[in-house]
Amino acid sequence: MSTGVWPGIVVVIVIIIVVLALAFFWRSVTQRRQSERLHGAFGPEYDRTLSRRGSRDRAEAELLERKERVDALNIRPLAPADRSRFADAWRATQARFVDKPAEATAAADRLVTDLLRVRGYPISEFDQRAADVSVRHPDVVENYRAAHATSLASEQGQASTEDLRTAMIHYRALFDELLGNADTRRSETPERTEVR
Repeated sequence: MSTGVWPGIVVVIVIIIVVLALAFFWRSVTQRRQSERLHGAFGPEYDRTLSRRGSRDRAEAELLERKERVDALNIRPLAPADRSRFADAWRATQARFVDKPAEATAAADRLVTDLLRVRGYPISEFDQRAADVSVRHPDVVENYRAAHATSLASEQGQASTEDLRTAMIHYRALFDELLGNADTRRSETPERTEVR
């Protein structure tokens, strides 16, 4: 091989190395931006999924799948009549808590499920329902999980009145978001009534 060919080979190798380095850099920047966007969108649910999945790539893939699934759904705001009906049902459920906390908590679970159905969420098994809720309501989905767990414990007679009170508060947080058009205006919620 002539000595004039070697500089050309070196230049090609250097160009390949530079292109690979730039591609690696671009990929890492893109991944970091995606991670930041997902963490911003999912908040504590991002951390929960990361902890459960054990890998950032697997956790982010799951969160992206959730988002795609929910984006394909027809999630809609409530009609004023439905909003009023659900608000009245919540007040009645909450009033029942004083005398029958376990029944009121079970009713709150059913009411939230019905509200999700009317808004357009599929009412499948609970874990899938919670995953769907996490896309648009990431700040309250863990409360929903905790409230549902308490409701199940109550069915077994293993929840105290204080546990049930906390569950009602958790249900109320999601209920308030679902009742308003929380997907775009999270601050729009009905008047709050505290569970005592």
